[in-house]
Amino acid sequence: DRRPVMKACIDQQSPDVLGTQEGVYSQLKEMSHDLPSYGWIGTGRDGGSRGEFMAVFYKKKRLEPLEFDHFWLSDTPNLIGSTNWGNTNRRMVTWVRFKDRATQREFYLMNTHLDHAVVVAREKGSALIRERANTLGAKLPLLLIGDFNAEPGKEPTYDILTADRFFRDAWTEAPVRRHEGFNTFHNFAGPVKGSFRIDWILMHGPWRCQGAEVVLFSRKGQFPSDHHPVTATLRLE
Repeated sequence: DRRPVMKACIDQQSPDVLGTQEGVYSQLKEMSHDLPSYGWIGTGRDGGSRGEFMAVFYKKKRLEPLEFDHFWLSDTPNLIGSTNWGNTNRRMVTWVRFKDRATQREFYLMNTHLDHAVVVAREKGSALIRERANTLGAKLPLLLIGDFNAEPGKEPTYDILTADRFFRDAWTEAPVRRHEGFNTFHNFAGPVKGSFRIDWILMHGPWRCQGAEVVLFSRKGQFPSDHHPVTATLRLE
């Protein structure tokens, strides 16, 4: 039921790059079939094709992936499927170094999904992401996108990533924000006013955000996901 609505939503927004969370291999193959202008990169959080992916889709005509890798949010991040912070679901990051074919500029993109139940796991995961991003971001501009399962200002997760403006929030820097004041998680109930903004696009380096949106797309009452997609139009200075 959701498959054609997902395609229609992505076609309408036409992002150069996007990250998915919770997609399993069969769903991602169907998305790839429906979106022939996009390539995609990812691995299952349980290893190989098993479990949910933090997949990265990109327009093949605009972006060229130069390298990619994955790490798990644990004390052993290079161990596939590892978890030891009290969370029962394995959590991870997929990152890609892209070259923009139009400008020849390069940047990194990291896609993640933090734990939904254990605050400590979100905090430690954020600290690890920042540590890894510091290594990558010293070389090139970097974007961090995902479902963080945390509201800005409600727990340390957001503060760990944005302290000293290491990461800047595209939403708060956007001069134009569409559908401001809507929860990004709606559980298929449709648009709900509130402050539950748990899906973020964070920037490191000389990015300028020209606009951001909580996408309220639906078709005949069917939503593409239980979260509203979040988009940002970004420019590298």
